[in-house]
Order: sequence, then C-alpha cells, then structure tokens
Amino acid sequence: MLISEYISKDFPAFEVDSSAEEALEIASEFGFTHVFVQKNNLFLGGICKEFLEENPDKNLEELLIHIERFAILEGGTVLDTVKLFYTFNANIIPIINKNEEYLGYIAYDDVFNELSKYPLFSENGAVLTVETNLKSFSMTEIAKIVESNNSKFYGAFISHVNDDVIQVTMKINHDNLSSIDETFDRFGYHVVHKFYNDEKEELIKDRYQYFQKYLEF
Repeated sequence: MLISEYISKDFPAFEVDSSAEEALEIASEFGFTHVFVQKNNLFLGGICKEFLEENPDKNLEELLIHIERFAILEGGTVLDTVKLFYTFNANIIPIINKNEEYLGYIAYDDVFNELSKYPLFSENGAVLTVETNLKSFSMTEIAKIVESNNSKFYGAFISHVNDDVIQVTMKINHDNLSSIDETFDRFGYHVVHKFYNDEKEELIKDRYQYFQKYLEF
C-alpha cells in the first residue's frame, strides 16, 4: 500500500506563468478537481478548478491567493490519502518528494479500487458498530469476542470517538450473530448498529408473501 507503487505521471504540475485557461482545459480533460502549481520545480500546492473557471484570462501566479497547500510524500501509504481527499474535497492528491518536487499524483478511484480488495470491504458478512467507554476500549478484545463465538473477524475501524466513548465498526461473517451480541453485552459493549440480512426474518417474509398469493386464488 505504499504510495510509491501507485504514482501516475500523466498529469503535470504547471509553472506559475502558465495560463489559467490552459490549466483548466487539461484538468477538465482528466476530470480532476484541482490543478497543481510549481515554481522553478518547487511544488506550491493546488488550485481548485472553480477558481480557474472564474478567471480564465489570468495566469496561475495571479491566482496563488487561492492555492491550497496539500500533498503526500512518496514514502506515505494509500490510507494517508483518505483524509486529504475529504479535507480538500479533491479527487486527486499530488505526490512529492522530500525536496518538495512534484512526482505525480494518486486519484480517488485508484485508492478506493485498492481498498475494495481487502476483506473488510470485499467479504460478504455482517457489519456491526459497538460502543464502549474510551478508557476500557480494546481492539484485541473486540476481535477475541467475535472469534470466541466461532465467527470470522474481517477487520474494523474507529467510526466515532470523543472524550467519553468510542464506537468501532467491524465486518464479520454471519455466523452466531445472536451469541456475539450477548457476549459484547457481557463485556460492556453496546451494539449500536447492525447491518445484515436476518435469514429467519427473510424466511418469514417469504412465507408471508407466499401465503398472501395463496389467498388471492
């Protein structure tokens, strides 16, 4: 998951004397939200495409007031990009080296295509969110609770945290969900959300629908 394995180099960083119109045209061709600006090969940051659309007759140096300073070092990981995509409302993140030279980019689609390969996202199963006191939280304990009920633990992430409580969302398989709920309760975890198809409930629905059709004849 190292960034260095995902660098694309077909989208340039523009010198400050480039026209906004030229940069806008290329960004639009790629479908990207930002253009990247450099000066004498020193990376400066990104400018949102909207500002280029409002000022097509200017050059990029005149628009530096709107520049956003964000990038990821080539030694980072794919996961490091997720917050940047969200914070800057971007679908492309620039990649630089320690000398702050532009190396290329990683796109939103590349990141989420990669994440979709991992069991937390790719495996079929139930999604549970549990809540507990922040001081007593243990990811190891959560995994043990799932596995002690002969169920598979595919992965988890912290979905909410404040000074008092923490919520953990996990992906597990469908086996023994009732006993897992009970075990979490015994260990002081409150099940906040459950996302799965209850097979018994679905069976009841199917039989009820069949019964209704039968009554129509």
